[in-house]
Amino acid sequence: MSAPLRLGTRASLLATTQSQHVADAVAAASGRDVELVPITSEGDVLTGPLAQMGGTGVFATALRDALLRDECDFLVHSMKDLPTAPYPGIVVGAVPVRASQRDILHSRDGLALDELPAGARVGTGSPRRVAQVRARRPDLVVEGIRGNVDSRLRKVADGQYDAIVLAEAGLRRIGRDSAITQVLDWPTSAAQGALAVEIRDGDTVVADAVGRIEHADTALAAHLERAVLRRLEAGCAAPVAIDAEHHGDVVTLVAHVYAEDGSRSVAASRRLDPHVDVDAAAADVVAELLEGGAADLADLAGTSR
Repeated sequence: MSAPLRLGTRASLLATTQSQHVADAVAAASGRDVELVPITSEGDVLTGPLAQMGGTGVFATALRDALLRDECDFLVHSMKDLPTAPYPGIVVGAVPVRASQRDILHSRDGLALDELPAGARVGTGSPRRVAQVRARRPDLVVEGIRGNVDSRLRKVADGQYDAIVLAEAGLRRIGRDSAITQVLDWPTSAAQGALAVEIRDGDTVVADAVGRIEHADTALAAHLERAVLRRLEAGCAAPVAIDAEHHGDVVTLVAHVYAEDGSRSVAASRRLDPHVDVDAAAADVVAELLEGGAADLADLAGTSR
């Protein structure tokens, strides 16, 4: 009997919940048992703004190092948090079906974003969300926030914030649907709502097991979005939103770059065949963004994490 496959995961509720979901899917598809291996990252123990710590990629580094040390066999990440640069010795083995791409607002008094009183405090750790809130409501006070989903919700209940902006997928994965005050209609981060399953390059046994949960439409959309992000050289410190969505036999790819204060934005879009060359499509979108003045709105080059 084969030994269980070991899935390395952060210990947070969201990480273990989505890792368990993938573990169950891999086990069902491959017939192999899968066990979770908790791993603590530097981002879990340090405080301060993520951008100053190296971006959301700080959470991925410890997991990847554990994978390369053979302490686990594969990893699950929120794909939007992965740096776009290749990591030596590690490849994406599968992208499962995507959850919602949307952002949500959670407010203490049940008010939508447009209903919040002037001067209300809105918490978010994302420069992209900061720019979008300011674009919609320049009269609000937007402040940084860190912590897991439940600790952020408590900060609203305790009155530290009047509202916060979070990813819908994360809330729903851990059963916090009742905390959703409003689903926001703006574009979101590259690959938001998608998960990436990483494996050691060349590990054909694990590749066969996890590859069975690949979802082709999700993988194409997520890789398109991340290709645009990579070509922009834009990481966590740049206010960039990128969405790719399937509409029948057409993929619509839309990208926005915002001024940090939300005062202006530049957008580019393409309608693509599902068999499109990902890098070529990303190059066209980035060229349109730069022609429209995106580089003047945000510090793009050199922000990749």
